[in-house]
Amino acid sequence: MKESRTTIFTDGSSRGNPGPGGWGALVVEEKGTPKAAHVKELGGREDRTTNNRMEIKAALEGLRRSSSDSKILVNTDSKYLINSITLWIKGWKKNVWKTKTTEDVANRDLWEEMQEPCEKRTIEWNYVG
Repeated sequence: MKESRTTIFTDGSSRGNPGPGGWGALVVEEKGTPKAAHVKELGGREDRTTNNRMEIKAALEGLRRSSSDSKILVNTDSKYLINSITLWIKGWKKNVWKTKTTEDVANRDLWEEMQEPCEKRTIEWNYVG
């Protein structure tokens, strides 16, 4: 049997920063053949949020609703999301959620939530700017 793969497409935005915003994720799970793909459309909104929060939320919810046993490709137009999850989060955790300049990490609550769906999984983060 062919290894299962999941492709997630994400986006988030807000009108104003902060302001009303929303997020969306498309989760495409292939188990065996592309003809056997299962597609999930996800989305949500918040009355007062930021663009970055909505970008994180889209990826978080997409990962939460994907199979834990598949290789995952996350497509996003957010360099903030990619850099945070691949480069900065380990340092933030080591420094008790402080940045290099000792400021509190923005969106810490979502980054802490993001850890569980990322653990023990093979995830590739792809910038689609």
